[in-house]
Amino acid sequence: MRLLHTLRRLRFVLLLVALAQTACAQRTGPDVPRVFAAGADEVLYWNLPADRSLCPDRNGFLWVQAAEGPSCIRYFASDDIDGARIAIVQFSGDRDGVMDQAPTRIPGNTEELRTLDAQRSRDRAGVPWIFVARPGTYGSSGDHRKRRQLVEFHALDAALDALMQRHRLQRIVIVGHSGGATAGAALLTMGRTRVACAVLTSGAYGLLERARMLGRSKDGRTDTTGSTQFYDPLDHVGGIARDPARRIVLIGSREDRNTPFVLQERFADAVTKAGHRIELRTHAAEPPDFHDLKDGIALRTASQCARESLLP
Repeated sequence: MRLLHTLRRLRFVLLLVALAQTACAQRTGPDVPRVFAAGADEVLYWNLPADRSLCPDRNGFLWVQAAEGPSCIRYFASDDIDGARIAIVQFSGDRDGVMDQAPTRIPGNTEELRTLDAQRSRDRAGVPWIFVARPGTYGSSGDHRKRRQLVEFHALDAALDALMQRHRLQRIVIVGHSGGATAGAALLTMGRTRVACAVLTSGAYGLLERARMLGRSKDGRTDTTGSTQFYDPLDHVGGIARDPARRIVLIGSREDRNTPFVLQERFADAVTKAGHRIELRTHAAEPPDFHDLKDGIALRTASQCARESLLP
């Protein structure tokens, strides 16, 4: 018993240390990776194929069927989402920089820490919060190397349908940073409804031109992942559902060296010309890449959007 008590106390101390350290790293609000320490039996696994036996019918797991095949999509939610009139759904940015590391070394890579992060975001936003893991990351099946392809976006679209049905969510606010913003935009172009607001920060659009501008396109034919099979939201704005009450808010930095602001402007112009309500804003960002925005602007804007949508 003494040994068990000691182990539990050590685990609690490590968790407190991780939280204390993350409180000091406030670069992009809820999208900042968390400092992490955990055992191999607790971690979430990455870039694995869908396995029904590892995807139980319980909260936190969604077994969905998209055109490309089945997926197990993980989500981590605050404690008050059931029957919510509005909930914020977050997609993280790309995680290719850590996906090949040992799972024990990936920041925030346990169900406990991801759920705690969702609860902290909910407490700050004042609105129920759900972190949905993109395919191949944080326990979701799939291959993160195939990000920004239909196989990713179809799985996320099916997961949102299942999530809203399971928890009886009336409407959602989508918030995403970088690749997560591109995912949110893609879901809009696929006709997703019951979206009160989409807050998309430092998103990647014009994917082929972006790769060329960054010098990362193979023979000028691929996006930055080396694929020719990418799905570019800029090419599909015609699929956005009509909803005069919905807000789409794009926020970025004109100095962004990762997702050029000129392409964010181009996406905003295309959405406007298609007859939708969209706002394009600039905000201070962290040097030297000026890609991660300061002051938790994504969370604050999503919170404001959600609260306004609840007004009579």
